[in-house]
Amino acid sequence: MTSLKDAMAESAGHVEDQLDRLLAREDAPEAQLIEAMRYAVLGGGKRVRPFLVMETGKLFGVAEEPRLRTAAALEFVHCYSLIHDDLPAMDDDDMRRGRPTVHKAFDEATAILAGDALLTLAFEVIAHTATHTSPIVRIELTSLLAKAAGAKGMVGGQMIDLAAEAAATNGQPLDIGGITRLQRLKTGALIDFGCAAGAALGQAPNRAREALRGYTQDLGLAFQIADDLLDVEGDEAAVGKKLFKDADAGKATFVSILGVERARDQANHLADQAAEHLSIFGAEADHLRDLARFVVERKS
Repeated sequence: MTSLKDAMAESAGHVEDQLDRLLAREDAPEAQLIEAMRYAVLGGGKRVRPFLVMETGKLFGVAEEPRLRTAAALEFVHCYSLIHDDLPAMDDDDMRRGRPTVHKAFDEATAILAGDALLTLAFEVIAHTATHTSPIVRIELTSLLAKAAGAKGMVGGQMIDLAAEAAATNGQPLDIGGITRLQRLKTGALIDFGCAAGAALGQAPNRAREALRGYTQDLGLAFQIADDLLDVEGDEAAVGKKLFKDADAGKATFVSILGVERARDQANHLADQAAEHLSIFGAEADHLRDLARFVVERKS
């Protein structure tokens, strides 16, 4: 069996090729929009979310092309969220993945439109017959992605995050329960979709879907705690964005409430717990088990 590092690199390469094909350059008046979309999507990131689709789909014997298309759709939504998250009206970041954010490389209007276009392209890809021959499966994928990305998912989490920053300035930061809810939506919802989509593609039984749901619930929180730790302990060049943003804004995080050591212990506990949810699967789920450890030990 290949190592997690090699498996992630292979998956990322295939996903990158798929993203490139789906974002082919055009000689048209909207060419700048396509270039901004390509700039946001190609050539960066660990592709953790697409990897979840690829590995989970493999558990249920799903062919590569449906997995790649679904993984690409998920990455489009993730990258759209990063574009909008970096805007001056949101987190106002100048750097992402070690280079200027989209609104800095292009302009704010183009960045907004690039995010809009990536979000809608994701659903175009999901709805295509090449993603799955069954319309029922395509409808399920569409519903899952809409819920993960929308007001009860990632966007809702971003709204809570903005409100939390305003509350913090008034001396009312979120408590641990509030932070957990925020991050289950903002970060966890798309991670949940990664495994749910692979299971939907494979028309997996409910028992398997529930196990994967437990896995991603713990994985998503572990991922966010690791992000919070990187924000106070990471190397800015490795992380690829400005550090101490939350602390400077006075926002409560897992680290600000728990402290560094307790936060690290909690991340490790969640990673172990996530792996335990996969006990119903055999060795074919080992990469997913290893991923739980990877997300808490990463340096970027």
